[in-house]
Amino acid sequence: MSKNLGIYSINAFLILDNEGKRLLAKYYHAPHAEVDETTQFGTLKAQKSFETALFEKTHKQNGDIILFENHIVVYKEITDFTVFVVGGLDENEVALFSVLEGFKDALEKVLSYQLDKKAIQENYDKVSIALDETIDDGIILETEPSLISARTSAAPVAEPSLKKIDLSERGLMNAFNFARGKLAERLQQSL
Repeated sequence: MSKNLGIYSINAFLILDNEGKRLLAKYYHAPHAEVDETTQFGTLKAQKSFETALFEKTHKQNGDIILFENHIVVYKEITDFTVFVVGGLDENEVALFSVLEGFKDALEKVLSYQLDKKAIQENYDKVSIALDETIDDGIILETEPSLISARTSAAPVAEPSLKKIDLSERGLMNAFNFARGKLAERLQQSL
């Protein structure tokens, strides 16, 4: 019995529409693994055929996990698209499912609870960032939806400028109220 003791646990992450067409697909392999035309996901043609066969097998089924072509696949149908997480045979199904659920819940927050094909296409950048915050090169980074969505929708931090600081009484009160609000948020998050 050979155990996979590596941290590379996700082989592919797919979002397919209700016709089986690719909306988003990322295939992962360990950096030391050889990837060429002979491996299962080595070419675009192999990836597309895998996606087509997987869609045909899972479309309109009432399951959430299957064994497919020597992979464990967890999936969830959402309105007009389906999200798939593909792992190896020796991966933990619960871990794969927690990745799927965490990503889906984070996506709901990032897309303002409008989960459909059009929203994914219009916000492809946010969806891709949310995926990168969840999985990095096949390694599960985060499964907590609130953390994923916070990292996805965080605005870039601008460098403070001393010229823009308002040192009047009103400006200092605004700064105090802002700091008090941030402190209250942090305290509430830790509870």
